[in-house]
Amino acid sequence: MKPHPCGFRGDARHECVCTDVKVLSYRSKLSGPLLDRIDLQVEVPAVPYKDLKAETGRVDSALMRSRVLGARTVQTERFTGTNIRTNSQLSGKALGVYCPIGEDCHRFLEMANQRLGLSARAHTRILRLARTIADLDSMTDIRVEHLAEAINYRNLDRQGAS
Repeated sequence: MKPHPCGFRGDARHECVCTDVKVLSYRSKLSGPLLDRIDLQVEVPAVPYKDLKAETGRVDSALMRSRVLGARTVQTERFTGTNIRTNSQLSGKALGVYCPIGEDCHRFLEMANQRLGLSARAHTRILRLARTIADLDSMTDIRVEHLAEAINYRNLDRQGAS
């Protein structure tokens, strides 16, 4: 979906003319519980043509494929002997077993929860996503930076913060 009724919020080439009331009305069409079920909520801005054709800054597809396959291998090994196949299937007790975090991470999540008013479902999705980000980074432990990146993928949660 467009994150904004006109689609121009944050676009340097077009002016957004939406009122706050119009934005709230537009966003209220999707309930919080429905949004909680969407793992990645990322706003993708328009990309200027010169950036589309540029060769610099691109992530090589073969490299990205290698990283993803490496993370999938880690998950396959981690969940051997269980009915779990990927981090996205973690819930309840398994979440605590496979996504343990240190005190610094707990403090960070508590602060994020207070600031953003995250639901229990959003909290679970953040932990799952942070586990996957750590896997992509070839890290055994989830770190604060993995949690921060995961929270950044919860764009609509962050927009509700004051």
